[in-house]
Amino acid sequence: MAQQLRIELVTPETTLLDETVEALRFPLYDGQFGVLPGRAPVVGRLGAGELRVTTSAGERRYFIAGGFLQIKGPVVCLLTNEAIPAGQLKVDKAQQELANAQAKSTSTDAQYAQSLQEQERARKMLSMAKQK
Repeated sequence: MAQQLRIELVTPETTLLDETVEALRFPLYDGQFGVLPGRAPVVGRLGAGELRVTTSAGERRYFIAGGFLQIKGPVVCLLTNEAIPAGQLKVDKAQQELANAQAKSTSTDAQYAQSLQEQERARKMLSMAKQK
């Protein structure tokens, strides 16, 4: 029998996904990460970008923005503050978020780092919104 892989995509408001999948691809804070059935256990920090879920019915995409990953056995659990189906992303909203992030004034290194992080998040959201 083939190994199964299950994703649990959880935000503070709800569990968006809890289903069997064939493969996953998503951003970690330092690069892309792919998962197939039989993957060794992992704990990691998520980055901002595209979550790609491959099932027998096809592929679905979500924008996620940070959080944590745990792979334990066949279960991949992604805990994130934000997960938006790609079809719900709006180019004008993403452009506005990028403009707002770029307009922020910073006076400390921490504020500057936060501003860069917000700009990167908005750029990735804008890129996904344009891909529809």
